[in-house]
Amino acid sequence: MYKKLVSVNDSWVAPGIDHQIMDAGSRFYGGVADPDTGVAWPSHTGTLTVMAVWGCALVGEQSAFYHDERLLGRLELAADFIVRHQHEDGTISPGWTNMHSPPDTAFAVVGLAQLHELLEKHEWPVLARVRSGIRQFLERSAPALLTGGCHTPNHRWVLSAALAFLHKLTGDERLTARAGEWLAEGIDCTEDGEWTERSNGIYNGVSDVMLYHAAVLLERPELLEPIRRNLRMMAYLIHPDGEVVTDYSGRQDFGHKHDMSGYFLVASLMAHRDRDPLFAALAELACGALRHPGAIPNNGLLGFLLQPELQSPVVEPCGLPDNYRIVINGQFERQQYLDRMESAGHGGRIYHSRLHPDFGAPVARERQDLTSMTIMTETGSFLALRHGAAKLLGVLVSSSFEPGFVKMNVLEQLEEGYRLSGKESKGYYGPIAADRLPESAKGAVSPWYLLPHQLREVTHLQHHHVQVELRKADDGWQLRVRCGMPDVLLTQVAFVFGREGSFEGGELASAEAGTQFWKGGTVRYSAGGDWIELDGGAHEHGVRSIRGAAFPADCQTLVVNLLTPYDRTFHLRLSPAPANRGDEG
Repeated sequence: MYKKLVSVNDSWVAPGIDHQIMDAGSRFYGGVADPDTGVAWPSHTGTLTVMAVWGCALVGEQSAFYHDERLLGRLELAADFIVRHQHEDGTISPGWTNMHSPPDTAFAVVGLAQLHELLEKHEWPVLARVRSGIRQFLERSAPALLTGGCHTPNHRWVLSAALAFLHKLTGDERLTARAGEWLAEGIDCTEDGEWTERSNGIYNGVSDVMLYHAAVLLERPELLEPIRRNLRMMAYLIHPDGEVVTDYSGRQDFGHKHDMSGYFLVASLMAHRDRDPLFAALAELACGALRHPGAIPNNGLLGFLLQPELQSPVVEPCGLPDNYRIVINGQFERQQYLDRMESAGHGGRIYHSRLHPDFGAPVARERQDLTSMTIMTETGSFLALRHGAAKLLGVLVSSSFEPGFVKMNVLEQLEEGYRLSGKESKGYYGPIAADRLPESAKGAVSPWYLLPHQLREVTHLQHHHVQVELRKADDGWQLRVRCGMPDVLLTQVAFVFGREGSFEGGELASAEAGTQFWKGGTVRYSAGGDWIELDGGAHEHGVRSIRGAAFPADCQTLVVNLLTPYDRTFHLRLSPAPANRGDEG
């Protein structure tokens, strides 16, 4: 592992040099330009990530850039850049996301504190200027982290880790007290290991590694337990090719390709600490996926250089599960928490963030060799199926009742399948009682937004109930979708496939860009010698798309148009054996 980390890190030294801004007249002089924007940012995924690459290369004896003084000069310029771009209040502003941001500053601090420690341990006097600049940045950040807040659930653990690192550097006890305030809010992880944001591609791993740092530095070993739970959960959220399941994420990794590389450092740390073969297997898989050392707070080589004991494995990895049927959060009593939301007093509103009421929603996972299936609740798609190279990325129901996708709220495991249901309600609102009206109602102008709408009486409340059953068949699956609503309601059932495959058969007709009506007949989607075959198409109305239900442009979507009431069964047949074997997950 260590040799690969060094090799990967070395491969990113030159690209960083190529993107460093060397125009002394530029406001970004010394920073490393982001390839997408052309702007250098003092952020943990920007210039700081390249600083970690260069720092590890300079002090790692196996690196081709060991003690390279020209590279040292580049690192000095980068350190000068981040100090110049730190605000007087100690924060940074990555202009593509947040301004004067305590959490972005915390991400930077977690990474820079580790880099500073690495450079401090290395006896090479010419590192003094870089160390001084990094320490200046770290010390100046303390006031912002002592007073600053966050946006999202995982930011609390990033702030806690950053405060712990600053305490290690400065000894200021106020820092640990502030971290204690964040940790006093309690840990947002279910018994099965699911974090609030349900972000397997990004933020679950962020919470893991940040809580690890907090647990060690604050001497709070109980913080390691949710990390263990999440890593064990992740063993069942990996497709056969090593890609992570992101079909139900609550963050920006939703529907995008991610691998396990972001879990490499924390899985390695936990494998070494617990002597756990499963964690070692996850670390091995993550290492195999590494194509970049990682952003500075989660840089694998930086972690291995700071803790050289990681370079010598202490436990042999076991095999990762590849034949299973499980329900994650199946026993989590989610409704009891949702029922208490009103008593929290926020009225369902949160600013600059989300409440994430989908936290803890059940997700079923099945794998049989190279066939991988996910059944989901509380997201637009309720089913994703991968069969070798053939990828059915999502199955969605949309309707004009509450325009958009119908989320399944309940998942029930059957002996040979699953039952899901989604319920929506929509009503109308009566007049506000005269004695409850504001003064503005008597004025020459009475703005709608000044009226106390929460006081209106609900009238003519309507309900929409969609039921889905997925049952195992000898050659695949039977998917039944039904709704008994007697009034005519426009509905679409959409099957979203990967761009890499092709269709044959069936009665297809052009709809919108990237979508086709599937009016009937048997249609086969093929990719890499593997296929998924479907029948059950229909075309009961001519609407091309339902408002609020947008399909991904880089996919191929088949749309089935239905009118309520409907009871439609689709037969999904799979090719006998996946031809594209790929890498085992």
